[in-house]
Amino acid sequence: MKNIGGTCDTCAYLIYDEEYEEYVCDIDIDEDDYVRMTFRQFRSCPYYRSGDEYRIARKQ
Repeated sequence: MKNIGGTCDTCAYLIYDEEYEEYVCDIDIDEDDYVRMTFRQFRSCPYYRSGDEYRIARKQ
């Protein structure tokens, strides 16, 4: 999946793939959702999830 909205670097689904030797999005979506993501213009990824594990602690 390509970088949509520039938020992939902080996304919890971004993992390092040793086979490709680069970071990839590891979200499990079906083919229909992938086509929608590829051909539509989104301001940000609808599947984005913050990888900041301290975010909740800062709010306390």
